[in-house]
Amino acid sequence: MCSLIRRSLGAAAAVLVAGLAVTLASAGTGAAQPLLPPPPAADVAFPIPDPDPFYQPTPDIAARAPGDVLKVRQLPPSYYFPGSAMWEVLFRSTDSQGNPIAANTTYVLPANHAPDGPLVSYQHIINSLGHKCKIVTELYTSDPLHQIREAAGLNIALARGWAVSLPDHLGPRMAYGAAKLGGQITLDGIRAVKRVPELQVTNSPVGLGGYSGGGMATAWAAALAPTYAPELDIVGAAIGGAPMNLGKMAQGLGTNPHPAFGLAMAAALGLEREYPDRIDVSGQLNAQGRWLKQMIGNGCTNEIMLFGVGRSAAEMTDNKNFMDNPEAWKVMDENSVELYPGVPKAPIFEWHSPTDALIPVDSIDNTLRRYCEAGTPVQTLLTPTPDHLSAAALGVFQGLDWMDARFRGDPPPSTC
Repeated sequence: MCSLIRRSLGAAAAVLVAGLAVTLASAGTGAAQPLLPPPPAADVAFPIPDPDPFYQPTPDIAARAPGDVLKVRQLPPSYYFPGSAMWEVLFRSTDSQGNPIAANTTYVLPANHAPDGPLVSYQHIINSLGHKCKIVTELYTSDPLHQIREAAGLNIALARGWAVSLPDHLGPRMAYGAAKLGGQITLDGIRAVKRVPELQVTNSPVGLGGYSGGGMATAWAAALAPTYAPELDIVGAAIGGAPMNLGKMAQGLGTNPHPAFGLAMAAALGLEREYPDRIDVSGQLNAQGRWLKQMIGNGCTNEIMLFGVGRSAAEMTDNKNFMDNPEAWKVMDENSVELYPGVPKAPIFEWHSPTDALIPVDSIDNTLRRYCEAGTPVQTLLTPTPDHLSAAALGVFQGLDWMDARFRGDPPPSTC
């Protein structure tokens, strides 16, 4: 059951992120289910801090500029990427309120990379609430439930000599659901690796990539780049299956039981972490809601899915007034790239299934139409697949070929 549930994580996370944050911010009602055994501790503050001192910000972080390098360390080889050297970079980034934060990225340097050769920032699906679930951690675990699912595509990029940056784009609060934050961390991670001479990408052209939850961070990075990081030479962004309007998903979610409800709950808690003055999830929870929060508040995808399977927002609260919190809706809008007025300057390759029921396809169409009207080259691939998950596999290889052409300097194709 857990492996079956996990296969839905990328899609379900994207769909449910908006809806439950709104719902639990002023939530609904429903019949209670019997509680499972009590959580290991009551009222634990999440996320539990990472004990590794590497992640502690330097005292001067407020005086540093976005993308400034705070710390660098070389990592041991990872069996996911044989023959490649590994580093981790801690850097200064910016949270959703404009405050300085320390974020990290894992950098993979293949043996055949030429100095100043291509650099790809790939935003992997994370979908978690605990620091133990960071990409840099999962690169070194043998647990079959914690794997880098997108390693096959990344190894193709590495085989072509491209360096790869893998940012932990949920940030130091593990703010799952805060998509704009993910875009900012992505861009600052690129800045940071370019500022470390031994990584050999100081003058490298940059490509962006990601699918589903990672696609959200990628879409935001592309849209923010002209104003947030205009100095970066971003040659293209490959974006797959990305939810581009969280409010529309919220409208269709409701409060019925769902097999992936744990991800919805996790997204609500993640947004509360990032917007504590605007979204109050914890204060609306009943006993069942508090129990689930304690069980998943530091969890990775598998725990989140296991403890939330078949549950609903209505079970988590006794408040009958749901879907009526204007601040929660504003937060959704602020994290919806369809509603962001900025336009990427870099060419876009976008792919999705036209029958994907898990994301609002019309929001993708509206966003790309606006980009086309602004003069951004956009190539759209409608995959001949029925759903969200199968589209991921089909599009990534065409996306790699598309990115290869951008690095060669070929004129970008357009389906505008």
